[in-house]
Amino acid sequence: MNRRSFITRTAAATAVSTIGLHAAAAGPAAGRIDCQSHLFVPELLTLMEKRTSDPRVFTRDGMRYIQMGDWLRKVPPLYTDVDAKLAVMDAAGIALTALSINDPGPEWFGADGPAVAQLCNDYIAGLARKHPARFFGLCVLPTQDIRASLAELDRCVQQLGMKGWLLYTNLAGRFPDEPEFRPLFARAVELDIPVLLHPAKPITTDLVKAYEMTSTLGNMFDNTIALTRLLMSGIFDEFPKLKLVCPHLGGTLPYIVGRLDHQVHVLKRGPQNLQRKPSDYVRSITMDIVSPLPEAMRFALDFSGPDKLLFASDHPWVQPKEILDPFFSLKLPAATEQKIFSGNARKLFRL
Repeated sequence: MNRRSFITRTAAATAVSTIGLHAAAAGPAAGRIDCQSHLFVPELLTLMEKRTSDPRVFTRDGMRYIQMGDWLRKVPPLYTDVDAKLAVMDAAGIALTALSINDPGPEWFGADGPAVAQLCNDYIAGLARKHPARFFGLCVLPTQDIRASLAELDRCVQQLGMKGWLLYTNLAGRFPDEPEFRPLFARAVELDIPVLLHPAKPITTDLVKAYEMTSTLGNMFDNTIALTRLLMSGIFDEFPKLKLVCPHLGGTLPYIVGRLDHQVHVLKRGPQNLQRKPSDYVRSITMDIVSPLPEAMRFALDFSGPDKLLFASDHPWVQPKEILDPFFSLKLPAATEQKIFSGNARKLFRL
């Protein structure tokens, strides 16, 4: 399928989904807010089934798979089921969800990237319009085309009412700290929206595919590398009002950032023009608590404080109970729980 025909197929969806979405994110006044939750876009899966190169979708023994190299991921019907997600939210006491797609993002689709981004964003924004008290949308961008990305970011925020930008930890193998991507960060600051750093197909895939460690070590190392590169690049000095969110308790960086402080400030390795210690930058970002380990949550709370943590589930890969149970085991004060469950998210996303 060529780019023109792809864009033609998505034009109708674009027109429909732009109507009446400015207030789509208005949620209930109370209740838990899930800041990381995903659905695959059915039409994109269908289009990937027609592709002969990665990323593509094939079916084996009745199960759909996404293929990117030798990394295969199952896509059961649950992963596209809106009603099932709403039922899970209800069971977990989740009032409102920040909804996004997951990878592969538009950057993997070459010249079709802008059309893929429009298709995905229209789908997510359409669900937020249909369920305005339950969902608000996070957009994805075709980062291989900066001009198209800037236009799409404006469209998503100003026309579709989307509340943030989902930025992948690597952009088809490139890291988001590279200078080419700076105009996107600048525009996110101007629009006053958060940027949520989310794992993609890990750079380390070949190193962690043994023992099926891609989604554990691979994704967490991608979080760690991308976040470290961003802070070492000086992006937080260039854009001090940047609202960056790192999922999964920041990967591994909060636990090893003392070593980074030592390398930069004592051994004088790496950039010497940073205005603060690396650990200070890490404390300034927001993290979600997607980790089933209560000790890790406790460390993040001690490290960052209650104003910098968000509740999230990473559904459908993780069930909310797997995050809620360890969180409740910490027996935190009610005021702290309220901040993490909803108060911080309402401020961050301006709900």
